[in-house]
Amino acid sequence: MKSLISLPVRVFRFYYDGFRGMTVGKKLWIIILIKLFIFFFVLKLFFFPDLLKKNFPDDRARSNFVIEQLTK
Repeated sequence: MKSLISLPVRVFRFYYDGFRGMTVGKKLWIIILIKLFIFFFVLKLFFFPDLLKKNFPDDRARSNFVIEQLTK
């Protein structure tokens, strides 16, 4: 019976060998990762400003505002 320590190694090797053999799949994963980067980082910078930091001077005022909004 194989030990449990070798289980993570076998799982890693399984996925590593599978991704290493991919040709089109690698390109698709790169495209997916680039799209996710654009969605979550670039769009956040331009379209979702930090309103709490802009409207409130310190952490206490921000936390009071959030608590008031959550308990309405």
